[in-house]
Amino acid sequence: MATVLLTGANRGIGLELARQLVARGDTVIAAVRRPSDALKALGCRIEADIDVSDDTLGHLADRLDDVRLDLVINNAGYLERDALEPLDLGAIRRQFEINTLGPLKVVAAVLPYLAEGARIAHITSRMGSVTDNTSGGYYGYRISKAALNMAAASMTQDLKPRGIAVGLVHPGFVRTEMTGGQGLIDAPDSAKGILARIDALTMENTGGFWHADTGEVLPW
Repeated sequence: MATVLLTGANRGIGLELARQLVARGDTVIAAVRRPSDALKALGCRIEADIDVSDDTLGHLADRLDDVRLDLVINNAGYLERDALEPLDLGAIRRQFEINTLGPLKVVAAVLPYLAEGARIAHITSRMGSVTDNTSGGYYGYRISKAALNMAAASMTQDLKPRGIAVGLVHPGFVRTEMTGGQGLIDAPDSAKGILARIDALTMENTGGFWHADTGEVLPW
């Protein structure tokens, strides 16, 4: 059994991750802004008033006390459908704060609580792949996820001496509220694939970027 810190667990992919982690016997600490009824029903530990766009993160580290974390899953994310014309810098900044700086702040806050051999998984997107961008648009989302990927690459190098593995997982085009119900896969299937990729994360493949469903290594 592992002790897992999970952000963005209120709904969609995050809720399904929490549900499947609890079902297999892991201890889940769900860090959320406001807990949903569905999350409460899982019976996991909930740390409310945690906003990854807030520099204090609701004093998350102070709440962990003597907990030792085996896994951190940075799932909290935000999508706006912005474009070049008109350019909405506010939308881009909001996505960067949540999608890029959020995971970075979470990891920095909980570093002292990571157990030996712990793992960190960032739920990113292939939309952050420079090589894979053949359709354009979505400036804020693409930029913020590409920056998250780079942050994870640096994190991979910095945490190697501590034996902490870092992975990036693309969840697929998932039918959730964030995508307006559009997509190719449902949240339970996506969460199952994400956990399969996380379970396969080791120091030998640390820094990898995978598709949750297929396990395909994705281009940067």
